[in-house]
Formats: sequence, structure tokens, C-alpha cells
Amino acid sequence: MKKWVILILLCIVIVIIGYRYVYQDHRDIATETSIYKLTASDISNEFAINPLSSENKYLNKTIEVSGSISDKNPKSITIEDKVFCQFSNEIQTTLNTDQIKIKGRFIGYDDLLEQVKLDQCTIID
Repeated sequence: MKKWVILILLCIVIVIIGYRYVYQDHRDIATETSIYKLTASDISNEFAINPLSSENKYLNKTIEVSGSISDKNPKSITIEDKVFCQFSNEIQTTLNTDQIKIKGRFIGYDDLLEQVKLDQCTIID
């Protein structure tokens, strides 16, 4: 009988741990501090030299990228054709194209387009 009670308690503990792992709180990138602050050219050059180590360095980290806007869509901005930034909400239409700072989560590097990909982006004033 003791074995069954211990087995049931062990199963309950495993289920609770599994549930908390799967349904953990989502990150709020807008409130996180940036781990790296770079220009679009700097991060692009880093990926041109060694894409694998750069991807491991930045993957799932909050980074801040600055540069000039080369393309703008309702929910995305491309900085200097090197960094693609995806936003959760629509972007305001009046943005200065000279210089912009964007904070976001690094999600990968596109070898074909040679672009760094960020999501959950916010514009820093």
C-alpha cells in the first residue's frame, strides 16, 4: 500500500512540474534590459565572419539595434537591409528614417537574405 501512495504522490509532483514548465510566464521584451547594444552594421559583420558562434551568442537574447530604416511595413521594419524587426502591434506612420533604435528578441539569422531576425520589437526613443 505504501508503494502505491508513494507512486501516486510522485506522479502528482511530476505532473505539477511539467505543467509549470510548459505554461510558464511569457517574457516581456519591452521591459527587459538589453544584453547587447549594437549597430546594424556591427551585428551584420559579426554574422558574416562566423554565423554559427554569433547565432549561439545572441539566440533568444534581448538586443538593441540602431541604424537607419530601409524598409517599413505596418508590422515590421528593416534596418539598413541587415536587420528585420517584427512588431506585435502596428507601427506609427511618422518615423524618422535617419536613425532609429529598436529593442527585440533575436530569433535567428537568414542565410539567404543575410538578415538578422528580431521579434517582439519596440522602438526606443
